[in-house]
Amino acid sequence: MIPLLIALAGGLGAVVRFLIDRQVAARVRVGLPLGTVLINFTGSFLLGAVTGWWMFRAGDPGLRAVLGTGFLGGYTTFSTASVEAARLALDGRGWTTLVQSLGMLVVSLLAALLGVTFGSL
Repeated sequence: MIPLLIALAGGLGAVVRFLIDRQVAARVRVGLPLGTVLINFTGSFLLGAVTGWWMFRAGDPGLRAVLGTGFLGGYTTFSTASVEAARLALDGRGWTTLVQSLGMLVVSLLAALLGVTFGSL
């Protein structure tokens, strides 16, 4: 039953990611994929918080898998960030590609650290 719930939660996370990305793209017109940055920041923070919570508390491992692996795994996306970086590079935007790629990595790691810290309180 848990694998089915993980799959359904992953699909829901992907739909939420799509909707947020479309809203950001419609409202913010810049040459960078800010929707993906926002999604990966919030997803890393939330996954960190879920992880931090379960590091110091007892809880249902099935729920952790559904939230972490399922929903947040579907919500965040390394592959989309990679494709967007490749598109920037193919457009001849080398520095933008570098800043976007490294920035995404740093922001996501910091968000995860903040999330673990917050979740462990």
